[in-house]
Amino acid sequence: MQRGALESMSEAVLAIAAEREVQPVLRRLVGSARELAGARYAALGIPDGEGAFAQFITAGMSDDLIAAMGPLPRTHGLLGAMLESPESHRTPDIREHPRFRGWWPSAHPTMRSFLGVPIVARGSVIAAFYLTDKEGAEHFGEEDQRLIEMLAAHAAVAIENARLLERSRELSIVEERNRLARELHDSVSQKLFGLVLTAESAQTLLGRDAGAAEEQVARLGELAQEALTELRELIFELRPPSLDDEGLAATLRKQVEMLRRVHDRPIELRISGAAACPPESEPDVLRVAGEALGNALRHAEAERIELRMESRDGRLVVTVADDGIGFDPEAAGVRSRRLGLTSMEERARALGGTLVVVSKLGEGTTVTLEVPS
Repeated sequence: MQRGALESMSEAVLAIAAEREVQPVLRRLVGSARELAGARYAALGIPDGEGAFAQFITAGMSDDLIAAMGPLPRTHGLLGAMLESPESHRTPDIREHPRFRGWWPSAHPTMRSFLGVPIVARGSVIAAFYLTDKEGAEHFGEEDQRLIEMLAAHAAVAIENARLLERSRELSIVEERNRLARELHDSVSQKLFGLVLTAESAQTLLGRDAGAAEEQVARLGELAQEALTELRELIFELRPPSLDDEGLAATLRKQVEMLRRVHDRPIELRISGAAACPPESEPDVLRVAGEALGNALRHAEAERIELRMESRDGRLVVTVADDGIGFDPEAAGVRSRRLGLTSMEERARALGGTLVVVSKLGEGTTVTLEVPS
Protein backbone atom coordinates (compact mmCIF):
# COMPACT_ATOMS: atom_id res chain seq x y z
CA MET A 1 0.00 0.00 0.00
CA GLN A 2 1.50 3.35 -1.04
CA ARG A 3 2.48 5.94 1.57
CA GLY A 4 0.00 8.47 0.19
CA ALA A 5 -2.86 5.99 0.52
CA LEU A 6 -1.87 5.21 4.12
CA GLU A 7 -1.78 8.89 4.98
CA SER A 8 -5.18 9.43 3.40
CA MET A 9 -6.57 6.44 5.31
CA SER A 10 -5.12 7.74 8.59
CA GLU A 11 -6.62 11.19 8.03
CA ALA A 12 -10.01 9.69 7.19
CA VAL A 13 -10.06 7.44 10.26
CA LEU A 14 -9.06 10.29 12.59
CA ALA A 15 -11.76 12.57 11.14
CA ILE A 16 -14.42 9.88 11.50
CA ALA A 17 -13.37 9.07 15.07
CA ALA A 18 -13.91 12.71 16.04
CA GLU A 19 -17.63 12.52 15.18
CA ARG A 20 -20.04 11.60 17.97
CA GLU A 21 -23.36 11.24 16.12
CA VAL A 22 -24.44 8.62 13.60
CA GLN A 23 -25.37 10.86 10.66
CA PRO A 24 -22.07 12.83 10.56
CA VAL A 25 -20.19 9.53 10.89
CA LEU A 26 -22.03 8.05 7.89
CA ARG A 27 -21.45 11.16 5.76
CA ARG A 28 -17.75 11.14 6.64
CA LEU A 29 -17.47 7.46 5.80
CA VAL A 30 -19.06 7.66 2.38
CA GLY A 31 -17.02 10.73 1.45
CA SER A 32 -13.80 9.05 2.61
CA ALA A 33 -14.61 5.87 0.66
CA ARG A 34 -15.21 7.84 -2.53
CA GLU A 35 -11.93 9.75 -2.12
CA LEU A 36 -9.80 6.73 -1.20
CA ALA A 37 -11.03 4.60 -4.10
CA GLY A 38 -11.13 7.42 -6.64
CA ALA A 39 -14.80 6.77 -7.44
CA ARG A 40 -17.13 9.14 -9.23
CA TYR A 41 -20.05 7.96 -7.14
CA ALA A 42 -20.19 6.40 -3.68
CA ALA A 43 -22.94 5.28 -1.34
CA LEU A 44 -23.31 3.71 2.08
CA GLY A 45 -26.42 1.65 2.62
CA ILE A 46 -27.88 0.48 5.94
CA PRO A 47 -30.59 -2.20 5.54
CA ASP A 48 -33.84 -2.06 7.48
CA GLY A 49 -34.15 -5.87 7.66
CA GLU A 50 -37.33 -5.87 5.57
CA GLY A 51 -35.93 -5.74 2.03
CA ALA A 52 -35.25 -2.00 1.91
CA PHE A 53 -32.67 0.48 3.12
CA ALA A 54 -33.21 2.38 6.34
CA GLN A 55 -30.57 4.83 5.09
CA PHE A 56 -28.77 5.22 1.76
CA ILE A 57 -26.24 8.05 1.86
CA THR A 58 -24.49 9.10 -1.34
CA ALA A 59 -21.49 11.16 -2.41
CA GLY A 60 -20.86 12.57 -5.87
CA MET A 61 -24.53 13.20 -6.67
CA SER A 62 -26.31 16.53 -6.48
CA ASP A 63 -29.40 17.02 -4.33
CA ASP A 64 -31.46 17.55 -7.49
CA LEU A 65 -30.27 14.26 -8.97
CA ILE A 66 -31.01 12.37 -5.74
CA ALA A 67 -34.51 13.86 -5.63
CA ALA A 68 -35.12 12.99 -9.29
CA MET A 69 -34.26 9.32 -8.68
CA GLY A 70 -37.13 9.01 -6.21
CA PRO A 71 -37.44 6.66 -3.20
CA LEU A 72 -34.53 4.75 -1.67
CA PRO A 73 -33.53 1.61 -3.60
CA ARG A 74 -34.46 -1.88 -2.46
CA THR A 75 -31.86 -4.35 -1.21
CA HIS A 76 -31.91 -6.43 -4.39
CA GLY A 77 -29.40 -7.20 -7.14
CA LEU A 78 -25.81 -6.19 -6.42
CA LEU A 79 -26.98 -3.91 -3.63
CA GLY A 80 -28.40 -6.92 -1.84
CA ALA A 81 -25.36 -9.09 -2.56
CA MET A 82 -23.21 -6.89 -0.34
CA LEU A 83 -25.56 -7.53 2.60
CA GLU A 84 -25.68 -11.33 2.33
CA SER A 85 -22.09 -12.19 3.21
CA PRO A 86 -18.85 -10.49 4.31
CA GLU A 87 -17.36 -10.97 0.81
CA SER A 88 -16.48 -7.95 -1.33
CA HIS A 89 -17.55 -7.71 -4.99
CA ARG A 90 -15.57 -6.06 -7.79
CA THR A 91 -16.42 -5.96 -11.49
CA PRO A 92 -15.32 -3.85 -14.49
CA ASP A 93 -18.90 -3.53 -15.73
CA ILE A 94 -21.84 -3.69 -13.36
CA ARG A 95 -24.18 -4.62 -16.20
CA GLU A 96 -22.30 -7.89 -16.83
CA HIS A 97 -22.50 -9.10 -13.24
CA PRO A 98 -24.95 -12.03 -12.72
CA ARG A 99 -26.71 -10.16 -9.91
CA PHE A 100 -27.39 -7.09 -12.09
CA ARG A 101 -31.15 -6.65 -12.54
CA GLY A 102 -31.00 -4.38 -15.61
CA TRP A 103 -33.31 -1.83 -14.04
CA TRP A 104 -32.58 1.84 -13.29
CA PRO A 105 -34.78 4.79 -12.38
CA SER A 106 -35.00 7.06 -15.44
CA ALA A 107 -32.88 9.76 -13.77
CA HIS A 108 -30.19 7.32 -12.59
CA PRO A 109 -26.73 8.04 -14.04
CA THR A 110 -25.07 5.36 -16.17
CA MET A 111 -22.54 3.32 -14.19
CA ARG A 112 -19.99 0.66 -15.19
CA SER A 113 -17.09 -0.25 -12.90
CA PHE A 114 -18.21 -1.32 -9.45
CA LEU A 115 -16.71 -2.10 -6.03
CA GLY A 116 -18.89 -3.24 -3.15
CA VAL A 117 -17.59 -3.87 0.38
CA PRO A 118 -19.72 -5.05 3.33
CA ILE A 119 -19.33 -3.42 6.76
CA VAL A 120 -19.31 -6.18 9.35
CA ALA A 121 -19.77 -5.81 13.13
CA ARG A 122 -19.86 -8.75 15.56
CA GLY A 123 -20.18 -11.22 12.68
CA SER A 124 -23.16 -9.50 11.02
CA VAL A 125 -23.30 -7.23 7.98
CA ILE A 126 -24.65 -3.91 9.28
CA ALA A 127 -24.03 -1.81 6.14
CA ALA A 128 -22.10 -1.72 2.88
CA PHE A 129 -20.03 0.60 0.71
CA TYR A 130 -21.05 0.92 -2.95
CA LEU A 131 -18.51 2.56 -5.29
CA THR A 132 -18.95 3.04 -9.04
CA ASP A 133 -17.10 4.52 -12.01
CA LYS A 134 -13.40 4.47 -11.14
CA GLU A 135 -11.91 7.81 -12.24
CA GLY A 136 -8.68 7.67 -14.24
CA ALA A 137 -8.96 3.92 -14.89
CA GLU A 138 -11.31 1.42 -16.48
CA HIS A 139 -12.05 -0.43 -13.24
CA PHE A 140 -11.26 -0.66 -9.54
CA GLY A 141 -8.15 -2.64 -8.62
CA GLU A 142 -7.03 -4.87 -5.77
CA GLU A 143 -5.42 -1.86 -4.04
CA ASP A 144 -8.76 -0.02 -4.08
CA GLN A 145 -10.48 -3.06 -2.60
CA ARG A 146 -7.89 -3.40 0.19
CA LEU A 147 -8.26 0.28 1.08
CA ILE A 148 -12.05 0.14 1.27
CA GLU A 149 -11.98 -3.14 3.22
CA MET A 150 -9.65 -1.50 5.71
CA LEU A 151 -11.97 1.51 5.91
CA ALA A 152 -14.94 -0.84 6.38
CA ALA A 153 -13.30 -2.36 9.47
CA HIS A 154 -12.94 1.12 11.00
CA ALA A 155 -16.44 2.02 9.80
CA ALA A 156 -17.98 -0.87 11.75
CA VAL A 157 -16.40 0.39 14.99
CA ALA A 158 -17.29 4.03 14.27
CA ILE A 159 -20.95 3.26 13.48
CA GLU A 160 -21.38 1.05 16.56
CA ASN A 161 -19.70 3.63 18.83
CA ALA A 162 -21.82 6.48 17.47
CA ARG A 163 -24.98 4.41 17.96
CA LEU A 164 -23.98 3.63 21.55
CA LEU A 165 -23.30 7.30 22.26
CA GLU A 166 -26.69 8.30 20.83
CA ARG A 167 -28.46 5.63 22.89
CA SER A 168 -26.59 6.82 25.98
CA ARG A 169 -27.70 10.39 25.33
CA GLU A 170 -31.27 9.24 24.79
CA LEU A 171 -31.21 7.38 28.10
CA SER A 172 -29.84 10.47 29.82
CA ILE A 173 -32.68 12.54 28.38
CA VAL A 174 -35.24 10.00 29.59
CA GLU A 175 -33.66 9.96 33.06
CA GLU A 176 -33.68 13.76 33.17
CA ARG A 177 -37.32 13.90 32.11
CA ASN A 178 -38.18 11.37 34.83
CA ARG A 179 -36.33 13.46 37.40
CA LEU A 180 -38.16 16.63 36.35
CA ALA A 181 -41.46 14.74 36.43
CA ARG A 182 -40.69 13.66 39.99
CA GLU A 183 -39.84 17.25 40.91
CA LEU A 184 -43.13 18.45 39.45
CA HIS A 185 -45.05 15.73 41.27
CA ASP A 186 -43.25 15.95 44.60
CA SER A 187 -42.92 19.69 44.83
CA VAL A 188 -45.03 21.84 42.54
CA SER A 189 -48.09 19.56 42.45
CA GLN A 190 -48.07 19.35 46.26
CA LYS A 191 -47.90 23.13 46.45
CA LEU A 192 -50.84 23.43 44.07
CA PHE A 193 -52.79 20.84 46.08
CA GLY A 194 -52.07 22.92 49.17
CA LEU A 195 -53.41 25.97 47.36
CA VAL A 196 -56.69 24.20 46.68
CA LEU A 197 -57.10 23.07 50.28
CA THR A 198 -56.21 26.51 51.65
CA ALA A 199 -58.69 28.19 49.30
CA GLU A 200 -61.44 25.82 50.41
CA SER A 201 -60.59 26.49 54.06
CA ALA A 202 -60.66 30.26 53.50
CA GLN A 203 -64.01 30.01 51.77
CA THR A 204 -65.43 28.05 54.72
CA LEU A 205 -64.13 30.57 57.25
CA LEU A 206 -65.28 33.71 55.44
CA GLY A 207 -68.77 33.59 56.91
CA ARG A 208 -67.82 32.92 60.54
CA ASP A 209 -64.21 33.94 61.27
CA ALA A 210 -62.87 36.83 59.21
CA GLY A 211 -59.48 36.83 60.99
CA ALA A 212 -58.83 33.16 60.31
CA ALA A 213 -60.01 33.56 56.73
CA GLU A 214 -57.54 36.43 56.27
CA GLU A 215 -54.70 34.21 57.50
CA GLN A 216 -55.66 31.50 55.03
CA VAL A 217 -55.75 34.01 52.17
CA ALA A 218 -52.27 35.22 53.17
CA ARG A 219 -51.10 31.60 53.16
CA LEU A 220 -52.56 31.26 49.66
CA GLY A 221 -50.22 34.01 48.48
CA GLU A 222 -47.20 32.31 50.09
CA LEU A 223 -47.97 28.95 48.54
CA ALA A 224 -48.55 30.51 45.13
CA GLN A 225 -45.19 32.31 45.33
CA GLU A 226 -43.39 29.11 46.34
CA ALA A 227 -44.97 27.17 43.46
CA LEU A 228 -44.02 29.94 41.02
CA THR A 229 -40.43 29.94 42.30
CA GLU A 230 -40.03 26.20 41.84
CA LEU A 231 -41.63 26.30 38.40
CA ARG A 232 -39.13 28.98 37.32
CA GLU A 233 -36.25 26.80 38.51
CA LEU A 234 -37.53 23.82 36.54
CA ILE A 235 -38.04 25.95 33.42
CA PHE A 236 -34.44 27.18 33.70
CA GLU A 237 -33.25 23.57 33.93
CA LEU A 238 -35.21 22.71 30.79
CA ARG A 239 -33.80 25.68 28.87
CA PRO A 240 -30.35 26.57 30.27
CA PRO A 241 -28.07 28.99 28.42
CA SER A 242 -26.09 27.25 25.71
CA LEU A 243 -22.96 25.62 27.09
CA ASP A 244 -21.58 25.39 23.56
CA ASP A 245 -21.84 29.14 23.02
CA GLU A 246 -21.05 30.47 26.50
CA GLY A 247 -19.14 27.78 28.38
CA LEU A 248 -19.56 26.36 31.86
CA ALA A 249 -18.42 29.38 33.87
CA ALA A 250 -20.77 31.84 32.12
CA THR A 251 -23.68 29.39 32.34
CA LEU A 252 -23.12 28.87 36.06
CA ARG A 253 -23.03 32.64 36.62
CA LYS A 254 -26.37 32.99 34.84
CA GLN A 255 -27.86 30.13 36.84
CA VAL A 256 -26.72 31.66 40.14
CA GLU A 257 -28.09 35.06 39.13
CA MET A 258 -31.45 33.49 38.26
CA LEU A 259 -31.57 31.67 41.62
CA ARG A 260 -30.72 34.87 43.47
CA ARG A 261 -33.65 36.67 41.81
CA VAL A 262 -36.14 33.83 42.15
CA HIS A 263 -35.39 33.05 45.81
CA ASP A 264 -34.40 36.59 46.82
CA ARG A 265 -31.40 35.07 48.61
CA PRO A 266 -27.68 35.93 48.45
CA ILE A 267 -25.44 33.30 46.86
CA GLU A 268 -21.69 33.90 46.87
CA LEU A 269 -20.00 32.82 43.65
CA ARG A 270 -16.26 32.30 43.19
CA ILE A 271 -14.93 30.98 39.87
CA SER A 272 -11.21 30.66 39.19
CA GLY A 273 -10.18 31.86 35.73
CA ALA A 274 -8.39 28.58 35.03
CA ALA A 275 -11.33 26.36 36.03
CA ALA A 276 -12.41 24.16 33.13
CA CYS A 277 -13.29 20.61 32.10
CA PRO A 278 -13.83 18.80 28.78
CA PRO A 279 -16.91 20.13 26.89
CA GLU A 280 -18.64 16.73 27.04
CA SER A 281 -18.45 16.85 30.87
CA GLU A 282 -19.94 20.33 31.25
CA PRO A 283 -23.68 19.40 31.17
CA ASP A 284 -23.29 16.91 34.04
CA VAL A 285 -21.13 19.31 36.08
CA LEU A 286 -23.82 21.97 35.61
CA ARG A 287 -26.56 19.53 36.71
CA VAL A 288 -24.70 18.53 39.88
CA ALA A 289 -23.98 22.15 40.80
CA GLY A 290 -27.63 23.07 40.15
CA GLU A 291 -28.92 20.15 42.23
CA ALA A 292 -26.67 21.05 45.16
CA LEU A 293 -27.68 24.72 44.99
CA GLY A 294 -31.37 23.78 44.80
CA ASN A 295 -31.03 21.61 47.91
CA ALA A 296 -29.36 24.42 49.83
CA LEU A 297 -32.06 26.91 48.82
CA ARG A 298 -35.08 24.66 49.38
CA HIS A 299 -34.11 22.50 52.34
CA ALA A 300 -31.14 23.91 54.28
CA GLU A 301 -32.73 27.06 55.77
CA ALA A 302 -29.29 28.61 55.30
CA GLU A 303 -28.22 32.20 55.82
CA ARG A 304 -25.12 31.79 53.68
CA ILE A 305 -24.68 29.77 50.47
CA GLU A 306 -21.47 29.68 48.47
CA LEU A 307 -20.50 28.07 45.15
CA ARG A 308 -16.82 27.75 44.26
CA MET A 309 -15.29 26.39 41.04
CA GLU A 310 -11.52 26.01 40.70
CA SER A 311 -8.77 23.86 39.22
CA ARG A 312 -6.75 21.77 41.64
CA ASP A 313 -4.02 19.23 40.77
CA GLY A 314 -5.35 18.63 37.26
CA ARG A 315 -8.98 18.31 38.36
CA LEU A 316 -11.99 20.60 38.29
CA VAL A 317 -13.39 21.08 41.79
CA VAL A 318 -16.92 22.45 42.31
CA THR A 319 -18.04 23.10 45.89
CA VAL A 320 -21.46 24.14 47.18
CA ALA A 321 -21.48 24.99 50.89
CA ASP A 322 -24.16 26.34 53.23
CA ASP A 323 -24.51 27.10 56.95
CA GLY A 324 -28.00 25.61 57.24
CA ILE A 325 -29.63 22.98 59.42
CA GLY A 326 -27.62 20.11 57.95
CA PHE A 327 -28.57 16.43 57.96
CA ASP A 328 -27.10 12.98 58.51
CA PRO A 329 -26.07 11.64 55.05
CA GLU A 330 -26.12 8.07 56.40
CA ALA A 331 -29.54 8.28 58.04
CA ALA A 332 -32.26 5.89 56.85
CA GLY A 333 -34.62 7.49 54.35
CA VAL A 334 -32.25 10.26 53.25
CA ARG A 335 -31.89 8.75 49.77
CA SER A 336 -35.65 8.71 49.28
CA ARG A 337 -35.96 12.44 50.01
CA ARG A 338 -35.78 14.97 47.21
CA LEU A 339 -32.05 15.65 47.63
CA GLY A 340 -30.86 13.95 44.45
CA LEU A 341 -27.82 12.45 46.20
CA THR A 342 -27.89 9.24 44.19
CA SER A 343 -28.20 10.99 40.81
CA MET A 344 -25.38 13.39 41.71
CA GLU A 345 -23.10 10.50 42.68
CA GLU A 346 -23.97 8.61 39.49
CA ARG A 347 -23.13 11.66 37.36
CA ALA A 348 -19.81 12.06 39.18
CA ARG A 349 -18.88 8.41 38.57
CA ALA A 350 -19.85 8.68 34.90
CA LEU A 351 -17.41 11.58 34.59
CA GLY A 352 -14.61 9.58 36.23
CA GLY A 353 -14.82 11.77 39.31
CA THR A 354 -16.06 11.77 42.88
CA LEU A 355 -18.81 13.42 44.90
CA VAL A 356 -18.33 13.96 48.64
CA VAL A 357 -21.18 15.17 50.88
CA VAL A 358 -20.20 16.40 54.34
CA SER A 359 -23.08 17.41 56.61
CA LYS A 360 -24.01 17.40 60.27
CA LEU A 361 -27.20 18.40 62.01
CA GLY A 362 -27.03 22.08 62.87
CA GLU A 363 -23.67 22.61 61.17
CA GLY A 364 -24.50 23.03 57.49
CA THR A 365 -23.64 21.00 54.38
CA THR A 366 -20.76 20.94 51.89
CA VAL A 367 -21.04 19.14 48.55
CA THR A 368 -17.77 18.72 46.63
CA LEU A 369 -17.57 17.43 43.06
CA GLU A 370 -14.15 16.58 41.56
CA VAL A 371 -13.77 15.58 37.90
CA PRO A 372 -10.83 15.35 35.47
CA SER A 373 -10.07 18.69 33.84
